[in-house]
Amino acid sequence: MTILKIILAICLPPVAAFLQVGLGLHFWLNIVLTLMGGVPGMIHALWLVAARK
Repeated sequence: MTILKIILAICLPPVAAFLQVGLGLHFWLNIVLTLMGGVPGMIHALWLVAARK
């Protein structure tokens, strides 16, 4: 499941954030970061997947 989340974090960062934390602050923050350019959202989603088990 972690490999799938990493792939999603690269391709669709908000989906990976949603699967990791649900509809919380980090999900909405990830949407804002993704809309700001894509790469910040990707980095945030990868951080979420790597930091939480």
